[in-house]
Amino acid sequence: MQMIAQAGHEAATLGGGCFWCLEAVFKELRGVVSVMSGYAGGHVENPTYEQVCGKRTGHAEVVRVVFDPAELAYADLLRVFFTIHDPTTRDRQGADVGPQYRSIILAHSPEQEATARAVMAEVAEAGLYDGPLVTELVPEAPFWPAEPEHHDYFARNPWSGYCRAVVAPKVAKFRKLFADRLKRAA
Repeated sequence: MQMIAQAGHEAATLGGGCFWCLEAVFKELRGVVSVMSGYAGGHVENPTYEQVCGKRTGHAEVVRVVFDPAELAYADLLRVFFTIHDPTTRDRQGADVGPQYRSIILAHSPEQEATARAVMAEVAEAGLYDGPLVTELVPEAPFWPAEPEHHDYFARNPWSGYCRAVVAPKVAKFRKLFADRLKRAA
């Protein structure tokens, strides 16, 4: 199942650690039409969560974000992306370790690739992080939606330990830094 952007909409595929975190943030960003957690960047067709966590599929946990470029520029979407995860840690985000947690942008077009390169240079030049960016920038690859239990995970499980310790702080950081970009007041 592939998410198809409607006329006038674009899609972005991004990985920056656990997809629950990215999904929770991007669902609140004005201009985002839909967000789907899934897997991309690997060599196994239609992988399961367990297979991806087994670290042998090559896939990263990603989100497919469909957005309205008239309301949200791809560059601004990437600026949020680089704010809500650490793009300097290879194959990890905090305690989540493994290639499935790598920082990755799967560009859907040459224009997206050029924009991603420009935003990555902007982030590096700004000195927001102590180390160099390790974010992979690759062409779009097949996207495999995650199992239903992973969709809207944070909204359905806000009091679980992982959500309270990992997802909620990222959502709070996003809400603070991008308050003017929220779909609704937090």
